[in-house]
Amino acid sequence: MDWHRKHLLGLEDLSPEEIVSILDTAESFKDISIRPIKKAPALRGKTVATLFYEPSTRTRTSFELAAKRLSADTLNVTIAASSVVKGESLKDTVRNLEALKIDCMIVRHECSGVPHLISRYLEASVVNAGDGSHEHPTQALVDLFTIRQKRGSLTGLKATIVGDILHSRVARSNIFGMLRMGMKVHLVGPQTLIPRGVERLGVTVSNSLDDAIPQSDVLMFLRIQSERQKKNLFPSLREYSELFGMTRGRLQKAKSDVLIMHPGPINRGVELASEVADSPRSVILDQVTNGLAVRMAVLFLVAGGGREG
Repeated sequence: MDWHRKHLLGLEDLSPEEIVSILDTAESFKDISIRPIKKAPALRGKTVATLFYEPSTRTRTSFELAAKRLSADTLNVTIAASSVVKGESLKDTVRNLEALKIDCMIVRHECSGVPHLISRYLEASVVNAGDGSHEHPTQALVDLFTIRQKRGSLTGLKATIVGDILHSRVARSNIFGMLRMGMKVHLVGPQTLIPRGVERLGVTVSNSLDDAIPQSDVLMFLRIQSERQKKNLFPSLREYSELFGMTRGRLQKAKSDVLIMHPGPINRGVELASEVADSPRSVILDQVTNGLAVRMAVLFLVAGGGREG
């Protein structure tokens, strides 16, 4: 299908056809990274800016490399070295960047809704690279792409998302995307880390990882986000790991073709034992590799390369 959206702000309002369009476009970009010359001219003459108010390694470098692979010019703004530290407002910051005639702005911010706000007063396209505890759409698209790559289809698969659901923008975007694509989603974690009323989204919830493992096609583990927690929501990391960490013993109870996923960074020995993270069932490094193709697809579609009208 043709792509008509100017921005990618979340997966909550995307149709299954739009998600498939992104995944199929990513598939077409996947092989660029193994060519002798790792370039495509799709965004030549376009300028892509990254504006990250929060620290990031994988997402930021992935977007930057994706833009360069598509032959776009890139502009990376480090907030700690920008006028923001002098008190410049968000609106002034993005408008000054747009005055440089950028075509696409990739935004990460600690406050939910900031990319949506920015999109209202910019002519440039805006891509949400993570906003507070709200959404992280490109990471969920990477996860869907990886599952589809390994299993051929998404429909009917059961994914169990484990851990700090309450603070996880990755979990929210995956819930929206997985349900839209016909998957079943089960959430597991301490009761204090499960949002109240989340079942209304169409997911099931429990506090038992051991019960969920044998029935899961995908097991996605989330990082404990200590920096977002205002108070202790579980007794200790050791107790958390005993109840909700994926060990080698637990892996033996899983389906033989289960996919172990983690958006990173991993707290080894907490969410995942090293033997699990490095096992043949783990697709964590595939997620990182696929991140490039998916972000190339997103930039191509929103920055004009694939947008119609």
